[in-house]
Formats: sequence, C-alpha cells, structure tokens
Amino acid sequence: MGSIGSVTQDKTLTDSPAYRTHPYKAFEVTVADHVAEVTLIGPSKGNAQGPDFWAESAPLFEAIDADPDVRAVVLSGSGKHFSFGLDLPAMMGDFGKVLAPDAKAGPRTEFHHTIKRMQRAIDAVADCRKPVVAAISGWCIGGAVDLISAADIRVASADAKFSVREVKVAIVADMGSLARLPLIIGEGHTRELALTGKDIDAARAEKIGLVSDVYDDKDATLAAARGIAAEIAANAPLVVQGVKDVLDHSRSARVDDSLRYVAAWNAAFLPSDDLTEAVTAVFEKRPPNFRGQ
Repeated sequence: MGSIGSVTQDKTLTDSPAYRTHPYKAFEVTVADHVAEVTLIGPSKGNAQGPDFWAESAPLFEAIDADPDVRAVVLSGSGKHFSFGLDLPAMMGDFGKVLAPDAKAGPRTEFHHTIKRMQRAIDAVADCRKPVVAAISGWCIGGAVDLISAADIRVASADAKFSVREVKVAIVADMGSLARLPLIIGEGHTRELALTGKDIDAARAEKIGLVSDVYDDKDATLAAARGIAAEIAANAPLVVQGVKDVLDHSRSARVDDSLRYVAAWNAAFLPSDDLTEAVTAVFEKRPPNFRGQ
C-alpha cells in the first residue's frame, strides 16, 4: 500500500481529503486503489485502546465513509498483536470520578456520556458504508473484540487469540461485543466467552464463525484481507454500500437498543469494590480477589 497520505492515479496530494495526512496517534492510514488501510499503532503497548484511540476512531472512520475514492477498508494492528483492548490504566482519568465513594447523579451522568462517546468510536466502524475487513494476528482482547465485531469480515493468522475479557476486570462489556457477537457467532458461544472471559485460539474462532478463514502468519493474513478488499472495491460501489445497508437493517435496532441499555447499566452499576480491586490488581500485576461488592 502507499505511504501516509498516498493517493490514487490522477489525484494530487492537495486533492486528497485531510484525514489522509492527519497526524493520528493511534492509527496509520494509507489509501491506494480504492482501498483504505487503517493500522492500529498504539501508542500504548500492544496497540491498547487508550484516550487517543477513543478520540480518533470516529472522526477517522467518518472521514473514510465520506471519501468517494474509498470503496473498502482493511483494518489491522501493528507489530505482533492486533490489540490488547482497553488500556485500563490510561483510561482511569475517565473512570475516577464515578469510582469515588460519594459518586451520585452528577459523576454517573458524566460517565454515561463517556460510555456513549466511547461507543461511537466502535459504532463508526460498523456504520462506515465502506466494508471493513479486519486482519487479526496475535492477541485480540476485550475492546479489540468489540472493534472486530463491528467489522464486516474477519480473517486471522494461526497465532491469533481472542478473549471477551471484561468480566475478568469486573466490567460488563459495553462497547458492542454483547450486542454484535450473538449475531455473528450465536447466543451460546457469546455467553460462554462473555461469562468466562476465556481465551480461544484461531481454530476455535474459525469453528464458531468469528473469523472466516485462518492463515499461516500475519503476512498471509494481511495479504488475504487486502485481496478481499480489492475484490469488494472492484464491484459497483453504490451497490456494495446498498448490500451492506440492507444486511445491517434487520439488526441495527437490536444493536442500538443493547448499546443504550448497557450504557445506562454501567453508569448505574459499574462502580464497585470489585472494579477497584481489578484496577489495583492490574497495577500490582497479580490476580484479583473479587468479593461481589
């Protein structure tokens, strides 16, 4: 693919949309041959989703949606891993007020707005009219599963591992996994993953339909994702967008309702001694000791 800000054929740099040359902190973006390639780059270890990710994702995917030259998107992670998911230590500034012992309506309302804002970062991927193909290697944990569940197509390398791990840190997953995964892998598999927080490998992910295909390594996976995106981009773009819109129509109300409900649920019930214990355990690098309080 081209370098950041690259353009296709008859376009000049000055003609290209501003998002292509924007100095993102959590993403790299290239565009060539009607395909946008979006790469997670951190800046946290393992491309973890810190404040930069949550601030930049929605504007980026909305800009891609509005770019008439883009017909498909490839989404991948830099380095060995797709993403470690939510960067909990980096996000504690957003959680701090609602975790205070005297947090009442004010902090809880503010936290509800924070959840809705963060949900938009994932929704923008799902709502992008240009189909998104996720290429997953290494770890794909928690919020990263939210992210790939918003993609249209997912492929993985043999070393990929997946975990809906929010339950392990005393959080009800609220960024879309509980809304979208049942429509991808079914209720039973979703409940098993979400209630246990267990890890599954690429072979299991393919078996339950979380990913379409598994490839030998990251390079082969990325090549496959690019090939799928190129096939999509070769088709009539407005028809492709129409196909996606029709496929999304029957599930959109269910997903929206689930996201609204979990945002309100977590604004009310997420603050707990168990969440404080989970955060403390992360900083102290030890298993948490949950007490149901």
